[in-house]
Amino acid sequence: MASTFTKEHGLELESPTAPPNLHSTVEDQGLEAFKDVTFGSIAGIIGKVIEYPFDTIKVRLQSQPHPPVFAGPLDCFRQSLLSPEGGLRSLYRGISAPLLGAAVETSSLFFSYRIAQSALQKSIPTLPQGKGEKLPLNALIACGAISGAVTSLLLTPIELVKCKMQYPVSSSNLTTSAPRGSISVIASVFRQHGILGFWRGQFGTLIRETGGSAAWFGSYEGVLIALRRSSSPSTHPSPDYAENAHHATTTSPLHHQLLAGASAGIAYNFAFFPADTIKARMQTEELASSSSTPRSTTAAAGGTSPRTTFWKSGVELWRQQGLKGLYRGCGITVARSAPSSAVIFTLYEGLREWAG
Repeated sequence: MASTFTKEHGLELESPTAPPNLHSTVEDQGLEAFKDVTFGSIAGIIGKVIEYPFDTIKVRLQSQPHPPVFAGPLDCFRQSLLSPEGGLRSLYRGISAPLLGAAVETSSLFFSYRIAQSALQKSIPTLPQGKGEKLPLNALIACGAISGAVTSLLLTPIELVKCKMQYPVSSSNLTTSAPRGSISVIASVFRQHGILGFWRGQFGTLIRETGGSAAWFGSYEGVLIALRRSSSPSTHPSPDYAENAHHATTTSPLHHQLLAGASAGIAYNFAFFPADTIKARMQTEELASSSSTPRSTTAAAGGTSPRTTFWKSGVELWRQQGLKGLYRGCGITVARSAPSSAVIFTLYEGLREWAG
């Protein structure tokens, strides 16, 4: 009945049955999605430029044949610098696909993370429902896992191209007769295996991204909450400071964001690193079988090695190199992921705060 009271009666009451402004809601969601994609892409690309040389070393350590060619990360780095191809060029070989991958991965992670939180709020009425309300940490971890699972579908083809371009077939001089251009690699994969060939190693990416993203977002949010609760009330007098972790940029000091981001990067890479190692070997097994020191012991007719499953590849690596083989390259990966992740989170949150 409230809708019958109008300005003619001297009253101006909003009807409780009036429909929501759907146009405004769609516009708001579109703007938020645009921010996620744009700011996530920018942060991801800058982070990838910082970490890429270390990622190249990691892939070469992970996918090298048995017995290992490189004594460790420093030896691999030294041989890369001495490569006839040129030190920096060798370390940044194939960066075009990873730059695209970083933009896709980071924007997809932040976008899916926000959408997952919204969906979880709508499906579970007992969760905080207000805009900007903070979900419990366990719910945020679940949203991180969902975002990682979604992102893995987009990331596997890009990482497959990247790994094939980074892999050195000739370990003596880190050069290869395999195509180095991303277009050539894409054409080669499609010609040999069709469209589904680009999702070679998808199961490994799914495991790594689902578990890793849960650890990534969970660590970031958890560390921020812990830092807020340990902060002096005189420094942060707002009573909401220790509770609201999602919009950290309005209250969190820069060093809190950097520390939380670095912790997230370490947790992401260490938690499910063996899955990434197995995936890298699966995606480069054809290159390994054609090198002078092949990893596989047999080759199928026509000169190509039989394609192994995720489980078989993991068992083979375990038998050859044990736990050390599964974590080969983990140290350098964790070392590079800390500053890269710190930059990604801090830049993304800073851009969102700047945009309002």
